[in-house]
Amino acid sequence: MFDKSISQSISPLPINNRRLPEQRWHIYPQKPALAQQIAETFNLSPIISQLLINRGIESAETAKIFLEPESLNLPSPLVDFPDLTASLELLETAIASQSKIAICGDYDADGMTSTALLLRSLRWLGAQVDYAIPSRMHDGYGINKRIVEEFHKEGVELILTVDNGISAYEPVVRARELGINVIITDHHDIPQKLPPANAILNPKLIREDSPYRGVAGVGVAYILAVSLAQQLGKANSGILKPMLELFTLGTIADLAPLTGVNRRWVKRGLQQLPKSKLAGIQALIQMSGVVGKVGGEEKKEERKEGDTKNVNSLLPTTKSPNPASLKPEDIGFRLGPRINAIGRISDPQIVIELLTTDDVGIALERAMQCEGVNRQRQEMCQQIEQEAIEIVEADFLASLKDDRVLVVVQNNWHHGVIGIVASRLVERYGVPVFIGTYEENGDIRGSARGIPEFNVFEALEYCHDLLGKYGGHKAAGGFSIPANNLAEVRDSRESLLRTRLSEFANQCLQLQHLKPLIKIDALANLNQIDRTLYQQLNTLEPCGIENPDPTFWTANVRVVEQATIGKGHIKMTLAQTIDNVRYTIKAIAWRWREYCPLPTHIDIAYKLRENTFNGESSIELEIIGARQPSQTPAAPLLLTSTANKRGVTFTHQNRQYTCGIYNNGSTQELRIKNADGKVLAISANATVGLLGTNRQNAKEVDISQPPYDSIIKTAFQALNSAVDAER
Repeated sequence: MFDKSISQSISPLPINNRRLPEQRWHIYPQKPALAQQIAETFNLSPIISQLLINRGIESAETAKIFLEPESLNLPSPLVDFPDLTASLELLETAIASQSKIAICGDYDADGMTSTALLLRSLRWLGAQVDYAIPSRMHDGYGINKRIVEEFHKEGVELILTVDNGISAYEPVVRARELGINVIITDHHDIPQKLPPANAILNPKLIREDSPYRGVAGVGVAYILAVSLAQQLGKANSGILKPMLELFTLGTIADLAPLTGVNRRWVKRGLQQLPKSKLAGIQALIQMSGVVGKVGGEEKKEERKEGDTKNVNSLLPTTKSPNPASLKPEDIGFRLGPRINAIGRISDPQIVIELLTTDDVGIALERAMQCEGVNRQRQEMCQQIEQEAIEIVEADFLASLKDDRVLVVVQNNWHHGVIGIVASRLVERYGVPVFIGTYEENGDIRGSARGIPEFNVFEALEYCHDLLGKYGGHKAAGGFSIPANNLAEVRDSRESLLRTRLSEFANQCLQLQHLKPLIKIDALANLNQIDRTLYQQLNTLEPCGIENPDPTFWTANVRVVEQATIGKGHIKMTLAQTIDNVRYTIKAIAWRWREYCPLPTHIDIAYKLRENTFNGESSIELEIIGARQPSQTPAAPLLLTSTANKRGVTFTHQNRQYTCGIYNNGSTQELRIKNADGKVLAISANATVGLLGTNRQNAKEVDISQPPYDSIIKTAFQALNSAVDAER
């Protein structure tokens, strides 16, 4: 049995159609000895060092680089990027001869910030340069032959792609035929056949252990621009600071991993952004309310008497001044969406002008346009998401476990926002989502979003003979297909595309993968949540992709109050009783209206957030997961009662096992062994166990799920009976 898989007005409470989200929780194994060692080396709290361990940082050397990114010894980009020297020579020659340079960008935040970065830097360095961005509506992603032909008519001698081009074989061939030199700067996955450009800069082509490996398109543009400025002897703060700010904006908005040079440069950039001298960035910050923002929902709490304590009432009242540094969430949830909205449903030229103008009036005007378009984008997303849910619930929900992928195509959806809807459907259903809409010519334009065990780009390549254009990376992609490859009716499950994608999904996905995955760092009780803990978490900043915000869980909390607010969020008060004292804290669950009312008692997974109202701040929980309280026995209590009893034999479902309590470093763990030599090991406080013949090759299993929960209970009963028999 051990080798089986685990499988702001308040609204009235809605009818709860889905009691709790379908999720799978992965709780990192705790390593207290290693955590204590790192904590002592760097004078950290053990919980902070455990968070570092969860992120793969298990040595003093790697911890030092993470905690002090400036200590990272960077190799020269000229060494790691083989074509960088050739790229600099082409640009230097073009600048010296005043040859026309044309940038071909992309319409997402990464592509637009990359375009603005290179426009600013090349103009600063004296280049004759202009740009073009393909139309999302008419061209789709990436450089194409039409753009190449127009560049040729304008006398362009050097094309510089940013955030695109790695898959543009035919357009690059056409440019070379016309005598135009081409430099490709991109970060998307490498196709089977590279285009014949003069030079290609792509981090996916360099060594895997390079600190530059994770840069986004704007990171490649930044490396190229800084290297060129240095080669021309013009690398001063007048050019470097604006480039760093645009790099930071684009890197976070594109969800690039905040590791390697990204972590180092983004940390610098976040400190620089609030005092930016770029008119466009200041206008964007002003319109979005990032600096000096206040939360409109939270009110000042009064300390309660008796045996109930509000978590924040235990803290001194603090005033939150305007931040000296932004956080990635300020860009990810405020600045980035306003930029991305333009590329999705409006004219990217608005953002390019916003980020390249030095005129405050123009900058404010463009920032106001971003604000209005973003509101329109939000309304579109809400409507399309609801329509997509109705289609899925009616036609595809029953076959989801067999298909293991969602393919949803509908008329009259704006393809500029369907990628956002795809992400929300992944969050809701836990499977990869391919969503599309029809264009005027009958073809289909689509976006795809994946889950951790599914590679979107490889899935698109698996269907390459059915597709027109496609591209992307592991987590997301875009594609187009001729309409005859997917019938127009909704229930076309046997369509070529859906069948092919289902084949691919069934090769790499198991049934237990078909639930959204929540990775949880550590257990915390409500009395442990205080400002000291919250401030210590800043050690991990900047957080983002591959360095996620710390996630905690608390067992069996009571939902004291709950109500829906805004656009389907649940605002609640939670309580936990510890040593006869009840602790309470405010919490919010975004877009959880369908789960309201929540059960009275639940296990919760959450992140910590600071909420500010009238200049006063408090700590609250952002709920990202909930489940029925675990029925697995409380390991710490039972381990105490069974001492270090070992070698106890018991029978469960007609099979014989042995069990015992063993020391594992400074902690104890229960080990259960079957007749085949497989061992299930469970540490104190854990809800995840290790299953295998040895610890190195063991897999993690959720011990709150059958069959593990029942066999653990039986093992504890056998251990306790053995202890009682000896007394």
